[in-house]
Amino acid sequence: MKLEELYEKKVICKVCNEEFVTSKVRISKLRLVKKDSDFLAHYEGENPVKYGVFVCPHCGYAAMESKFNNISFRGKETILKEIASRWNKREFSGKRSNEEAIEAYKLALYCGELLNYKKLDMANICLRIGWLYRIVGSQEEKKFLNLALGLYKEAYLNESLNGSSMDEITLGYLIGELSRRLDNKEEALKWFNTVLSNPKTKNNAALEGMVREQWMNIREG
Repeated sequence: MKLEELYEKKVICKVCNEEFVTSKVRISKLRLVKKDSDFLAHYEGENPVKYGVFVCPHCGYAAMESKFNNISFRGKETILKEIASRWNKREFSGKRSNEEAIEAYKLALYCGELLNYKKLDMANICLRIGWLYRIVGSQEEKKFLNLALGLYKEAYLNESLNGSSMDEITLGYLIGELSRRLDNKEEALKWFNTVLSNPKTKNNAALEGMVREQWMNIREG
């Protein structure tokens, strides 16, 4: 790995108010190799998914970058009580191994449970843990894809997607695709058909193409 692939970002922890440094991958250095059907992008060199979670080395608070600063006063108290009180200071800055990245995401998952994150946010963390296990070739991938699938279904049925990075048809496709990857073909077909019957799908040609391709893969398989 070339060192210039990574750069340092200074962050103030909203829980303990300490400053720390975390690493990120320079977008300009990314060279896409391929993208999996459940949206995992593979790159030459470092994969930015490994650096998607910020971990405070001082108190142990961890969250995905988009959520890190979004914590209430009660949430801070919870993290201080449940995590910081027993935290052994350690760094997650610099180049992360896949194992360190998995550890960071699992810590974010635990923080999310303590802070009662929405199902969609918890599912996004589980999906990324599954991706990281895929990168290292571990059977643990299916465990976390299955956790993500259950949470995504709950989010689809019970949560508003307003203000999130996911819309209804993308979420429906992802549920179908995770079902397919977990060998539940009938469930996958049901969700793919739901997406194809949604009028909004016609406005997203790329996603419609992905749905039809995976639908055909099941039918021909």
